[in-house]
Amino acid sequence: MDDNNNISSPLVTEGSRNELQSCLEDTIEQYIGDFGWSQLFQVVIVSFVWIFDSQQAFISIFTDAQPQWHCVSTLNGNANTSCSSDICLLPESSWSWDLPLQTSIVSEWSLQCAGSMISGMPASAFYMGSFAGGFVLVGLADSSFGRKNTMLLSCLVMSLAGLLSTVSTNIWVYSIFRFVSGFGRANIRTCSIVLSSELVGKRWRGQTGTAGFFMFTAGFLSLPLIAYLNKESSWRVIYLWTCTPAILYCFLVYLLVKESPRWLFVQGRKEDFVRTLKSIAPTDKADDLTLASISNMSFEQKLETTDVYYAIKKFFERKWAIRRLMTVMILGFGVGLVYFGNWNAIRGWEFKLQHLPKHCT
Repeated sequence: MDDNNNISSPLVTEGSRNELQSCLEDTIEQYIGDFGWSQLFQVVIVSFVWIFDSQQAFISIFTDAQPQWHCVSTLNGNANTSCSSDICLLPESSWSWDLPLQTSIVSEWSLQCAGSMISGMPASAFYMGSFAGGFVLVGLADSSFGRKNTMLLSCLVMSLAGLLSTVSTNIWVYSIFRFVSGFGRANIRTCSIVLSSELVGKRWRGQTGTAGFFMFTAGFLSLPLIAYLNKESSWRVIYLWTCTPAILYCFLVYLLVKESPRWLFVQGRKEDFVRTLKSIAPTDKADDLTLASISNMSFEQKLETTDVYYAIKKFFERKWAIRRLMTVMILGFGVGLVYFGNWNAIRGWEFKLQHLPKHCT
């Protein structure tokens, strides 16, 4: 296989092929088929993690929002005629929040005049954590840890950190938990795409790769509903509603999701490889699948495949791949800046609206 033309299988070694010139991908597809009901079930379960990832990515829109406020009608027994459009210019006794204090971190921790850098710190910490996690955990799925376990660990860390955010007593502790949550979720979507695509035939990999994006949209659309149903409750309740199901989901992944057959074979776990294929393959083909039936497949396990950063080392040996990556990164930066920046800026829109003239009540 030409090293300069194929980056999709850097861990598969070039051994002697059998007389039928079968390869790993073709053999897997020969037994599991293109796309069956068991594969559909696996793809749906694996792609479901995007819902929880989306919720944590945009949850600060509602938990860290600038609440609405109003001037009180009387001040020290007299009519209040000095109501200002700037909350920071008013004495605390001359205005009040429209909703209870605990509905937002801004009102609970009195951040209304702290500035956007302070009030926006938790959201920034989350994405900084994602940035750091992307570098540290990038090779974990290609190592002996595996795709399934990496996705499971990422979702669990993200969800537990989100759940622990509910015990935060100030914005600094809260920001630390948000950073850890972002750090954990760095590999979620990548592992989901790779795992779901390696469980189906080649013809359906494009379609299964887009399934997660539908789930991501569903997760984003669920947040306004959750926030509306808990609009007078504590912001911590929103974390409970989003993180608790995510933790339960991790148990489902552990019990129901299969590891990538391709990864199992490359790691030398042939018995697990056969067992996984049997659980996915149709009944008529599963009976014919044994260790002996795959003995003619070329296999050579290299010690480097257990190295977490082995894939990265191989990647940087390909200059064309680096150029392609840099192009995608530049495009991704522009898209992400507009997409995530626009939605997370919603928290600031209400702040700007409050500078419009108000009538004291």
